[in-house]
Amino acid sequence: MPGFIKPQLATLKSKAPKGEQWLHEIKFDGYRIQVHINRGRKKVFTRNGLDWTKRFSVIAGALDIPGEAIIDGKAVVAHEGRPNFSELQAESAAGRQDRLVFYAFDLLWRDGDLRNLPQIERKQALLDLLGENAIELPVLYSEHLTGDG
Repeated sequence: MPGFIKPQLATLKSKAPKGEQWLHEIKFDGYRIQVHINRGRKKVFTRNGLDWTKRFSVIAGALDIPGEAIIDGKAVVAHEGRPNFSELQAESAAGRQDRLVFYAFDLLWRDGDLRNLPQIERKQALLDLLGENAIELPVLYSEHLTGDG
């Protein structure tokens, strides 16, 4: 199983792409993290590869999944139903995790590298993985829309 995988980052464009082949996701205001699960051992990495397992131990602990997996997503804190980055920073600085939510949006590894698969297949595999293992809050599957942006 690999260590930290450098994430693909969004590219700012003036217009959303057109066509049915496109997949669109909500950009949540939070910390981009990867959760690495290796036969019961878990690590959480920031988008820059820092080990923040202790800061996100509640999220890691909720991902009770056998085998190997690397899940990409965003850790957020919601305020009045919407992610609030300043509250996430405050919660994190205080060492609190009770308001954290992890929006999982990609499965990069599942007992092998999945990055060459189409994103829609990886997202379906992620949804299946979360469902098969009865994963609940603070982990949520990040929905998407297909078609014109």
